[in-house]
Amino acid sequence: MTDETKPSLGGVLDKVAEAGDDDSVSVGQILDQFGDRSLAPVLLVPALLTASPLSGIPGVPTVTGLIVALIVVQMLMGRNTLWVPQVLARQGVSKSKMEKAVSFLRKPVGWLDKLMKPRLTWLASRPWSYLALVICLIIAVTTPVMEFLPFAISIAAVAIGFFAAGILMRDGVMILIGYVVVGLTVYTVAQVT
Repeated sequence: MTDETKPSLGGVLDKVAEAGDDDSVSVGQILDQFGDRSLAPVLLVPALLTASPLSGIPGVPTVTGLIVALIVVQMLMGRNTLWVPQVLARQGVSKSKMEKAVSFLRKPVGWLDKLMKPRLTWLASRPWSYLALVICLIIAVTTPVMEFLPFAISIAAVAIGFFAAGILMRDGVMILIGYVVVGLTVYTVAQVT
């Protein structure tokens, strides 16, 4: 991230943009950009990517869902660093598609960065943050099914993004918005099915 003392959502996007080589970007290369930092920014990455046009590529939401599940389980276990199996670490997309996704996300992420600040921090701390993480895990394991429902996966990814951003920035208001978006996701899925 650009400033070690103050995390930002834009800084997370910068790290994603720096990942990979000229042709492709793998999950492992993105994770390498974050090193041994906390898992909250790493949780934000698959959520942001799934909320972008990348979610339209068949299989991408399922892979990002698996990654979210792995990250959340490790966060619930209290780990600070991430382990990902090599079979997932090798998954990736072309550099051009990743650049389009990052470009698509720049404006909304920049807007959110301006709004976010530490408030209702107890919602972003243990044990209260565990509820948000459990909801992220439920969303992640249902991702393969939601991939077939129009817009449901993108809305669910936005919810995970709000939870991850709230935990990263210690902004309980973002976590509350995440709960609202989960409600919207459940409503959308109920209407489609």
